[in-house]
Amino acid sequence: MNNVLLFNILRFVALLLLQVGVLNQIQFGGYINPYLYILFVIMLPFGTPGWLSLILSFFMGISIDMFCNTPGIHASATVFAAFIRPWLLAGLLPRDGVEPDVTPNIRVFGFAWFFNYSAIMVLIHHIFLFLIDVFKLNALHIVLWRTLMSVIFTMLLVVLSQFLTAKKTK
Repeated sequence: MNNVLLFNILRFVALLLLQVGVLNQIQFGGYINPYLYILFVIMLPFGTPGWLSLILSFFMGISIDMFCNTPGIHASATVFAAFIRPWLLAGLLPRDGVEPDVTPNIRVFGFAWFFNYSAIMVLIHHIFLFLIDVFKLNALHIVLWRTLMSVIFTMLLVVLSQFLTAKKTK
């Protein structure tokens, strides 16, 4: 249990530093914004209680907001993604369940399952984020275009991070 806690603290710090130090500096034409920090919510262990997921997601989002000078936009989008996560996992996980300390990753569940799960989570996060950011329904085409472009780029980073960091299991 202590290893899981320590690993998640390190993941939180690493993703936060990577996001604010490197990825926030990347913006292609105003439409592609990679937000890899959502990987923290995606990879929370399955046994994480819902209330704790929401609190951790809030702290990740508000930390990004403090560095980006955005008033709660990232916090609200990250909390919304964490709120939806249990229902998404209920629909995607096997009926016999999984161990509570297991984290979703590409090596344990395979490429197709992890890609589908993370793509849905990233899409939910990005749609909410860009809708809150623009806050105008008459700019829906801009929101959808930014979401599509950012989801594609973020998913490339998510999959790449999985191949670089996930340990092989027996």
